[in-house]
Amino acid sequence: MTAPLHDTSAEPAAPVAVADVPAKAIEGRSPGRIAWMRLKRDKVALTGGVVVILLILVAVFAPQIVSLLGHPPNEFHEDMIDPDLGTPIGSWGGISSDFLLGVEPTNGRDVFSRIVYGARISLVVAFLAAFVSVAIGSLLGALAGFLGGWVDGVISRLMDLLLAFPQLLFTIALVSVVPNSLWGFEGSGVRMGVLIVVIGFFGWPYIGRIVRGQTISLREREYVEAARSLGAGRGYILIKELLPNLVAPILVYATLIIPTNILTEAALSFLGAGVKPPTASWGKMLSDAVPIYQDDPMYMVVPGMTIFITVLAFNLFGDGLRDALDPKGS
Repeated sequence: MTAPLHDTSAEPAAPVAVADVPAKAIEGRSPGRIAWMRLKRDKVALTGGVVVILLILVAVFAPQIVSLLGHPPNEFHEDMIDPDLGTPIGSWGGISSDFLLGVEPTNGRDVFSRIVYGARISLVVAFLAAFVSVAIGSLLGALAGFLGGWVDGVISRLMDLLLAFPQLLFTIALVSVVPNSLWGFEGSGVRMGVLIVVIGFFGWPYIGRIVRGQTISLREREYVEAARSLGAGRGYILIKELLPNLVAPILVYATLIIPTNILTEAALSFLGAGVKPPTASWGKMLSDAVPIYQDDPMYMVVPGMTIFITVLAFNLFGDGLRDALDPKGS
């Protein structure tokens, strides 16, 4: 008898055990984290952000930095000046291990120290003026876009009026009539207060228009209609529903308006409407360098490059932040 083709009495083979592979957990990501991941991939924007942080640290710790690496900003070093020419002794504007960026012509003040202290003036004016612009522009722009009607008409015409106003001429005229002592401030403190108020007040229409347009596009969204159908009031909808969605464009515009404010402050100081001497200011240093730039070009190059690098860093960081928060807009 022939053997069967297969043994039917044999036990069936046990199934091969498959190793238990743990399922990968799905992790939720907040909009802020997604924006940070996008921003990290933008190396140019991160470089600009690092420079911005360094500039802020320099302004905050200016006394400590100057005590370690420089000399008091208003201290004269006439021994570093050629008595016949009135220019710094040595090449490159007197740059040496004691004077890292050289000395000023005629009086020999340390350029490095004045650049460091000048960062305080420029950044304080730029940041506080940006805060004033953002506060006023966000409030009025949101009200104009949400309420519409005659409120929108009045605010929009006010924006047009301020955008057509000659800001530089008004600031120069205002500074010339402001007293030396006002509200407990004296000298450069009064000038800084005037610059902050004027630059901030004339800057809010730009962000006001942006916020108004965003609010108009958001006020008809489904979640706004749902909140309105549930009986929510205008104040609740504006603060709880619309304002959180306006944070991204407001933040982006704030980072982009700061370099504009730095340039405005430098221009006003260059024209003599900035802080009073001997307070250090980048714009004032440029103004003082104009008559002698042929004899000492480094005195013009140093503050000019400082302004250029500062504005460029803020613009690069602002552009990267805009692309991270609103990738569709890039």
